[in-house]
Formats: sequence, structure tokens, C-alpha cells
Amino acid sequence: MFQRQDKNSGIPFHQSWNDPDDKYDKPSIVVHSQPRMRIRFRHVVIMLGVFAVSYLAVRSSSTTDSADSSLSSLRGRLQGTSNRISKRPTAVSSTSPELWDERKDRVKAAFKDAWGAYRRDAWGKDEYHPISKQGTNMIRNGQGFTIVDSLDTILLMGLTEEFEEAKAWVRDELDFNQDGEVNLFETTIRVLGGLLSAYDQSGHDQIFLTKAVDLADRLMGAFKTTSGIPYASVHLESGHGVPGHEGGISTTSEVSTLQLEFKYLSYLTGDDKYWRVAEDVIMKMKELDSLDGLVPIFINPYSGQFHGSEIRLGSRGDSYYEYLIKQYLQTSKTEPVYKEMFDHAIAGVKKHLVGRTIPNNLLFIGEISKYAPSSLSPKMDHLVCFLGGTMALSSTEGRTLNNKTFPRSTFTGVEEEDFKIGEELTEACYEMYRQTETGLAPEIVYWVKDKEQIVGKSEVEHTPGSDFIINDMDGHNWLRPETVESLFYMWRFTGDEKYREWGWNIFEAIETYSKVSTGGYSSIHDIRRKKHIQFSDKMETFFLAETLKYLYLLFGPNDQFPLDKYVFNTEAHPLPIFDPPKHLLQRAKDDRDDEFAKAAAAAEAEAAGMFDKVNDAGSSEEQLAAADEVDQALSELAVEDDSADTEEVPEVEVEYEESPEDGLAAEGTEGEVAEEEEEGEEEATTEGADSDTSDDSLL
Repeated sequence: MFQRQDKNSGIPFHQSWNDPDDKYDKPSIVVHSQPRMRIRFRHVVIMLGVFAVSYLAVRSSSTTDSADSSLSSLRGRLQGTSNRISKRPTAVSSTSPELWDERKDRVKAAFKDAWGAYRRDAWGKDEYHPISKQGTNMIRNGQGFTIVDSLDTILLMGLTEEFEEAKAWVRDELDFNQDGEVNLFETTIRVLGGLLSAYDQSGHDQIFLTKAVDLADRLMGAFKTTSGIPYASVHLESGHGVPGHEGGISTTSEVSTLQLEFKYLSYLTGDDKYWRVAEDVIMKMKELDSLDGLVPIFINPYSGQFHGSEIRLGSRGDSYYEYLIKQYLQTSKTEPVYKEMFDHAIAGVKKHLVGRTIPNNLLFIGEISKYAPSSLSPKMDHLVCFLGGTMALSSTEGRTLNNKTFPRSTFTGVEEEDFKIGEELTEACYEMYRQTETGLAPEIVYWVKDKEQIVGKSEVEHTPGSDFIINDMDGHNWLRPETVESLFYMWRFTGDEKYREWGWNIFEAIETYSKVSTGGYSSIHDIRRKKHIQFSDKMETFFLAETLKYLYLLFGPNDQFPLDKYVFNTEAHPLPIFDPPKHLLQRAKDDRDDEFAKAAAAAEAEAAGMFDKVNDAGSSEEQLAAADEVDQALSELAVEDDSADTEEVPEVEVEYEESPEDGLAAEGTEGEVAEEEEEGEEEATTEGADSDTSDDSLL
């Protein structure tokens, strides 16, 4: 009987035009007290009746739903009639600065708790296991993963004593002259990036730059290949590159997520060798065939060609795209080729990878094979959530939107479209948290774009009213940063308080379920049921380096690391934007450069409007009719999910020693350093044994 006046109004109106109680259609009149009491009584009776009917309907729906064989139950789950998922979040009112200061201090307290537990149980070790209260190393004496990765977070939070102690360890204990193999990508983004950021933030303390040069010189050996595409690993003591993964293949993100760090080091030292090897990798990749700027997730360092057909913006592929736009910004927009490559790739994303969910019409980024680009898989790693903030960064180039000095109306059509996708993807990533029982996101979801996908699924796998499925192997949470990273970017660019509120909700869920009573925070095996939480006994270094840093910045003042002055590497280490000397910008003119720019522009023009087509897909019923035939049944997706690329979550005890020939085939087994989807699966070793870091994913 009651409806809404329009889509945006919460005011109900009565449809009976002859009803004497229709106060929304008639002029205001003076109402005596007695009629007012009768109206209230009638409304109370109506409300009680509605409540009783609703209660009986819910009980009936629950009974029917439990059978899981009724078509009406299935329809209810799709349409949310049994709606276990509350309504999507709406805009929030402005919160006082004092409250945000308190929340920022809560994040700082969380960092101090985690750091204190690490210092007590595992000081100097690469990684920390808070349940067993011990640390482990990737190589015999470690390479400073936790300490170096945390340096700039410690500086940001003003923890002077902690910084001085950590600096002393770097000065006196950190030694890269070790007999052990390390992953090029992971070591670059965490250790080299951490040292360079600490150098910048500490007022140019020479200790950090000296260590950075020593490390980078050892990593240079990985680039000594026939193609110039680096090996996945390097032996620190000898400086020799080491082939990684099965058949010596490298991942795309491993070889293309080194450039910010190596180029900044050349700028600081005046030695252009770091710049040249890193730049050559991207220039060689630019010459290879792509699908509208989208590239496979593996590359062969022997032939210099891409390997395989999988295309995704999650593990092994993500930060290739991230570093394109950030290289353009890092050198003060003096290298437009990287902007062209990024725009070309995003045109491909809009053409091939964007999908919509039911029932809430969320935007997601799926996966494809280059041989079947029309067959969009709804699988999405949490890692993909970096893209929302990165697309907004591209549209704004780091500037904050402002009605007077930088209004959104000044965006080009493409910039507006990209920013809009960034907003919608960031919301979908937040929904990955909000729609779970614990408020924590899983590692992987399969978005529901077709009703057949949830047939036969339990409520643990698909919560009624939810937009995604969480398979049994995908429910783990490693305290990843990508969603809060995008929330941070969106808050900085728009000033919309909802992004801060969403971040606070995520932080509270972390505090509730991931905090260890004896100190520290742990990854979780399965976040789908709050009464069955089991710790994985590992506190990833990126929790300190990225997740807590982005939350602290999200709740703090906007003058810390302004985004038109700094770029964050994929491990959240802020590096200053600089004007490179001319000799670093000089490289041989490739006749194909102009050709590439034209091709990129053509692809962008072709992709124009693709987002609108997806956005205009219409209601859930229309989406069902237009769903991709290839992904009709989740059973087909399950075949992909059980393939060799599927990683299992390791049990509590994590060991690192394995033989080098295990390679990619060993992914997902006990004994692996479980980092694959994030920043490179590290299959490393202790006691100087061989290490093989496999993946990459990038933060």
C-alpha cells in the first residue's frame, strides 16, 4: 500500500486519492487531538499486523530455504526476499575531526601491539607467526622483510624509539651477502622500496641509501638474460639470476613491478644502470602482441615472449597495470608512453573484463583467456581491488577534486568514465567485506551474474541476497590492503566521508576476528562463519607496511603524502615525484612508438561507451536474459577452480624449504610461503637452501 515517491526519496505516500487520512496530497489543516489519537492507533494496529505477517513469512521462507530444492527458495535468494544481506550502504553525514583522530590513534595502537609482539618473539626474522610465537627467515639470516617493510609506517606514526631500534638493526645486522636465493619482485617492492622510502622520510639518512645500493647491485644479475626480461629470482651472494617457476617462466607482474624503485635509485645516485634495465623491460613488453592492451600473466625470459593465455588483473598480473600510470606520474609526466600504455590497457578492461552482478548490479572485473575474450569468468581476486583507486588516480593525476579549482566537470569523457568505474569497483570491493558474516573479505569470490551459479550452493558458499559465491578453498583472509588502499584514494580525491566509514568498519572486523590475545594479528583460514574462526598463524609483513598504513592515512589529515607529490609503490612505500635529468629520459627512438600511440588511441575510441553498455544492462531480469552463455553453470567454473593454478591455504605451521624443481607445481602445498595472490607467492627456503618465489601479485 505504501510506495516511495521516487527512487531517491524515503517519504512514503498513500495511493488512495479518496482516503481522508491522505496527508501527503491535501493542504495542511489543523488536526484536533482526538482524530490524531485515532490515526496513531490505526497505524499501530497496521504495523503490528504487518509485523505478524512478516514474521510468519520469514519463518516459512526459512523452512523452505533449508530444503534448498524449491524454486521459490532460489528466487528468494536471488531477489533478497529472505534477505540476510542488509541494504547497501548510503552516504553518511560528516563526522567530527576529533572522532577521526581517535580512530587514527586506534590504528596506531594496533600497529604498536603487532610490532611489540613481533619484537618480543621474532626480532630480526623475516616473518612472524603470532600463535606459535616464533619467527622464520626466507634465507639463512633473513633479509629484513618485517623490519624494513615497516620503517616508513613507523616514521609516519611518529614512533621514535621503535624507529631508532629498527635503524640500528638495519645498520648492524642487515647483511645481503648471503648464500641464498630471493625473489626479485618481492625483495624489490618490500626491501628495496622500504629502504628508499625510509631514506626519503628520515631526512636522507645515508644508512638506508647505502643498503639500498648494495641490494640493488646484487639484484641486477636477474636481468642478465638473452631477452632482457629478468629471471624470477637471484642468488644474493653471487648476484646471479635464477630461473623461477616451472620451465623458468617469470610472471608478468614480477618483471614489471620493479621500475619505480630502480628508477628512483638512479635518480638518487646518478647511476643510470638501474633505470636502463628496468625501462628496457617495459619497452620490450610494449612491442609484444596484446589483446587491446591486456597481456597474459606469464612471460618467458629466454624468448622474451608472453607465455600462456590467462589474462587477469589479480595475481601475477595486477601491478603491471598499476606501475604503468605510476611511472608516468613519478617522473612528473615527462614520459607519456606509460600513460598511453595504461589508457590502452584500461580500454581493454572496459571492452573485455567488466561485468555486473545480481541482485545488486555491482560492477566487477573478471578474467578471460586471450583465445576466448568473450567468455568472461566472474572470478575475482581481492588483489583486483587496487584498481578502483588506481583508475581514480589516473583520472585526477593525484589532484583533489574541488568545485572551485578542480571540478569534476573538467574531466574528459574518458576520465569521467574511468573515475566512475573506480568508484563502482571500490564499492563492490567493500561489499566483499560487508556481505560476509564476519565483515572480512575472502581471498577470491565468484560474482553472481547468472541465477544458475547458485544452484546447489549451501548458505555457507552463498549467503541469501549476496552478490557472490565463496568456494571452500577461497574463504581465507590474509589481511590484505587493496580495498583500504582504494578507500584511501577515493577519500583523498572526493572528500566523501563514506569511504572513511567503510574503512572503519573493516578495521573493526580485523580487531574482532584477527587480533591474537597474546599479541599480534593473524591471517584466518575461513571468514565465512564467525563461530568457526581458525588462525593461520602468520602475520604478513604487508599488514604492517600497507593495511595499517592506508587505514592510518585514511583517518588522518590530507597533507600527509599528498598524491600530487608522491606515488606509492605496490607495497605502499611512498616515493617522491621528481623531475628526472634529461640524460635519463634519452633513449633510442623506436619507429614503433608513434605506431603504438595511434593503436592505443584507436583502442580507446573503440572502448568508448562500452562501460555505458554494461551500466545500462537494466534490471536483474534483463541481466539474467543477457548473461554470458559460457558461464551459465558454476560447475563449469569449478573445473577452472580445481586446476593447477588453485592454491590451497597452508595449515598453521608454515615451512619454507623445498627443492627448486618443485617450481610452480608445488603451489598450494604445505610448506609454501603463502603469498601467491599478493605479491608474489614466495617459495623460499631457510638455512640457505634454494628458493623459488612464485607469483606475484602485487600490492
